[in-house]
Amino acid sequence: MAELRSVMLQSLVKLFFGCLAAVTCGMMYAVYLYTYHERKFWFSSRQELEREITFQGGSGLYYYYYKHMLTAPSFERGIYELMRDNRTVSGQTINAVERLSLYPELITSLLYRITGSQDVIEPVYFYIGVVFGLQAVYVTALFVSSWVMSGTCVAGILAVAWYVINRPDTTKVDYAIPLRDNWALPYFSCQVAALTGFLSNNINSASEMFCYLLMSATTFTFILVWEHSHYVLFIQGLALFLLDSFDLVPSRKMADIHKVYLSSLFLAYVLQFQNPALLSSPLLSLLISSVLARYFQVERASDLLCETKWQDFVTNRLLCQECFQTPSQDFFLRLTQASVLPFYLLVLLICLISTLQTIYRRLSGEPMKMNLRLEDGRIGEQPEVIYHVFHTMLFGALAMVFEGMKYLWTPYVCMFTAFGVCSPELWVTLFRWLRLKSIHPVVLALILSTAVPTIIGFSLWREYFPRVIAELSELQEFYDPDTVELMNWIKTHAPMAAVFAGSPQLLGSVKLCSGWTVTSLPLYSDIDLLRRSEDTYQVYAMRSAEDVYKILSLHKTSYVIIEESLCNELSHTKGCRIKDLLDIANSHVVYDKGEMYSFSKHGRFCHEIKMNYSPYTNYFSRVFWNRSYHVYKVNSVISFQY
Repeated sequence: MAELRSVMLQSLVKLFFGCLAAVTCGMMYAVYLYTYHERKFWFSSRQELEREITFQGGSGLYYYYYKHMLTAPSFERGIYELMRDNRTVSGQTINAVERLSLYPELITSLLYRITGSQDVIEPVYFYIGVVFGLQAVYVTALFVSSWVMSGTCVAGILAVAWYVINRPDTTKVDYAIPLRDNWALPYFSCQVAALTGFLSNNINSASEMFCYLLMSATTFTFILVWEHSHYVLFIQGLALFLLDSFDLVPSRKMADIHKVYLSSLFLAYVLQFQNPALLSSPLLSLLISSVLARYFQVERASDLLCETKWQDFVTNRLLCQECFQTPSQDFFLRLTQASVLPFYLLVLLICLISTLQTIYRRLSGEPMKMNLRLEDGRIGEQPEVIYHVFHTMLFGALAMVFEGMKYLWTPYVCMFTAFGVCSPELWVTLFRWLRLKSIHPVVLALILSTAVPTIIGFSLWREYFPRVIAELSELQEFYDPDTVELMNWIKTHAPMAAVFAGSPQLLGSVKLCSGWTVTSLPLYSDIDLLRRSEDTYQVYAMRSAEDVYKILSLHKTSYVIIEESLCNELSHTKGCRIKDLLDIANSHVVYDKGEMYSFSKHGRFCHEIKMNYSPYTNYFSRVFWNRSYHVYKVNSVISFQY
C-alpha cells in the first residue's frame, strides 16, 4: 500500500512539474512575441493610424470589424449591423459574419466589454494580446503532445525550442496578426494533443473522457473560426482512416472520433448560417464512407479525375500565390541548420518501419499488444505514434508541393522529432534491429534518450540564443509614410459616400483606416469578390480609358487608387505579375519562340493616365499623388477635352 502511494505521489509530482514547464514555455513565447512585435513596429509610440497599417496583407480588414463591434451601441446591435452590412462592398448588402468568419472578432469584442477592459487597456492591445495568448496555447499543446508520446517533458521543451527557432516556417503571426490561421491553428494543435492522449493505450477512463471532451470542443471551434478547417480535418481523417483500416485502434475509439467530427460539422453548419461548403466537404464524405465501410466490412476505393483549364485571371492569380508554389531550397536549408530535418528523417524512418511491421503482424492475424514494455522495442505498435506517422507523412507530402502547407507541417515536424530523440522506446526499437550484444539495448537507449537531446539543446542554445536576444534588443524601423499620407488624405478629403477601387490588399487597409466603402475585399474564398477584384485590376491592363471607366462605373466607383508597385511590378516568377495575368486573360499576348510578349492597340492604362491627356482626362481627374500612389476621381459627368 505504501509502495502504491509512493508511485502515485511520484506520478503527481511529475505531472505537476510537466504542466508547469508547459505553461511556462507558453507564457515565455507569448512574452517573446509581444516584445518582438513592439521592437519591430515601435507599436507603443505609434499613432492609431500607423498601428493599423502594420496589419499587413489585407488582414487589417478583420480588425476593422472588431473596432466596429466596440463602437456599436451594444453587442447585439453590432452583430445586427454586421449581418446586414451595406457599407463595405459597393452595391451589396453582405452578412460579414458569414462571409469573413468573424467569430473571433465577435468573441474578442464581447470579452473586452464584459471584462471591463475599457479603462485598463487599449482595444488594439487587447486584440493582439488575445492572439498572442492563443499562440502560447499553440506551443503548449505541442509541448504536451511530445511529452505524452515520449514520457518526458524534455521532449516538450525541445519541441518548443525548435518551433521558435523555425518561426518563419511555423507561423504567420509575425506580420499578419488578424489572419484566420492565427486564430484557428492553436485550436487544431489542442485537438491533436487531445487526440494523441485519446489514442494512447496507457490512459485511464477519467483522462480518456477529458481528452474526448477537449477534442470535441477544439474540433468544433477550429471548424467555426476558419473556413478552410474542414480540409485540414480531412487530411487528419485520412490518417485516422488508415489506422482504422488496419485495425490499429479499437473500434470504440474510432466511433467516438466520428461522433466528434459529425457533431462539430453539424454545429458549425448551424452557426455558419447553413454554410453549404460544410455539406460538400471531403471530410463529411470521408466520414460517411468510413462508417459504411466499417458497417459492411468491405473495402472500397474511388479515383477522382479532374481536368481543368487554367485560363482565366482568377484561377491564374490563385495559382500564382506564394502558398501554391513549391517550397524553396532555403526552407529545407533552414530546417537542416536548426538540426530538425536530419533527426526528423531518422525518427520518421524508424517509426515508419516499425509501423509497417505492426501492420504486417495485424494482417497476419497477430493481435496488438496493449501493455508494451520498454524492452519490447515496438515503437510502431503505439496507436498515437502510428497516427503521427501518418499525420506527418500526409501533411508532409502536401508541403512538398504547396509552400503554404508548411505552416501545418513544420510545427508537427518539430514536435514529432523532439518526441523521437527523447523516447527510449525509439532507441530500443533501433537497437533491437541492430542486435547489439556488447551492451544491453535498454541501458544504451536510456543513455541516448538523455544524451542526444542534451547535446541538441546545448548546440541550439549556443547557436540561436544570442540571435534571439539580438532580435529582441534591436530596434527595427517599419514606417510607410506614403500609405500614411494616403490614408490621411482619404479621411480628410473624401466624402462619406465615396467608393474606392484598388488592389484588394490596399482596400483592406482603406476600409480599416477610414471605414469608407470599397469595391472588393482581400478574400480568396469568395468567387464574387475575386471577380470584382479582376475588374478593378483592369487599371493595370492594356485597356482603353472608356473600357476602364465603364468597368469602374459598374461598381459605382468614386475614386480609383493606382499603385506604383503594381504598375511597375518586377517579379522573378514569370507570368505571375498582375500585368501578365491581365494580359493573358484579355488575350493581349503573343508568343514568339517560347517567349511571351504583351501586345494591344491601347497602352497600359496605369502608364497612359499619368500622361494627363485626352481621352483619359475626360473620364478621370487626379486628386492626390505621392511616390507610391495616384488617386483619380471617376468623373460623374464626362468632360471631353481635346
